[in-house]
Amino acid sequence: MHDNRLLLLNPTDNVLVARTRIQAGERVQLEASSPILSADLGIGHKIARQALRAGDKIVKYGAPIGSATCDIPAGAHVHFHNVASDYIPTYTIAPDLSAEGHVA
Repeated sequence: MHDNRLLLLNPTDNVLVARTRIQAGERVQLEASSPILSADLGIGHKIARQALRAGDKIVKYGAPIGSATCDIPAGAHVHFHNVASDYIPTYTIAPDLSAEGHVA
């Protein structure tokens, strides 16, 4: 059983979603461990349900949403810094374009 502050959306998911803000230094209960969070976790953010290896698919809602870009320990924040989307390019800031289409 996992911490009631975390939501499992689908039994096949390898991430849990924060139902409330959880602060760094707090312990969370996962099925097989109870790690201490190293960073604040905002509402709606994901943590690893179990340890993930670089290249593993990140599964949420029972569907793959991306791939781990590095090893992710159980209880670690799962977000842009360690996941590459399988569907959209990684977010980058585009240059401002003027009305003529030139870089400002």
